[in-house]
Amino acid sequence: MSPGDWVAICAYETIESERGVAALIGDRQVAVFRTHDGSLYAIDNLDPCSGAHVMSRGIVGTRGDAVVVSSPMHKQAFDLRTGECLDTPDVSLRTHPVRRRDSIVEVGRVP
Repeated sequence: MSPGDWVAICAYETIESERGVAALIGDRQVAVFRTHDGSLYAIDNLDPCSGAHVMSRGIVGTRGDAVVVSSPMHKQAFDLRTGECLDTPDVSLRTHPVRRRDSIVEVGRVP
């Protein structure tokens, strides 16, 4: 990705451990999460099961070796690494590239 393909979202410290924040990139809502070990993940904020933009408010945790967020609507768990729903077959979320550059969290633009 080229430098212009990254969008600054917020300061890294703004995202609390095991929490998410929502950001608007173009016309797409993205949920960005910081896990207890400091890793960052980004997925679509739209819950594909309920149709509500709420994934950034989900509960972060693990299921087996998967880092997951559970939808605050119906509690389906989504793997933050792949976007795959672990509870409902054939349902998934789009993942987005995310990085920390100095103290700023950036998300890559996805067409």
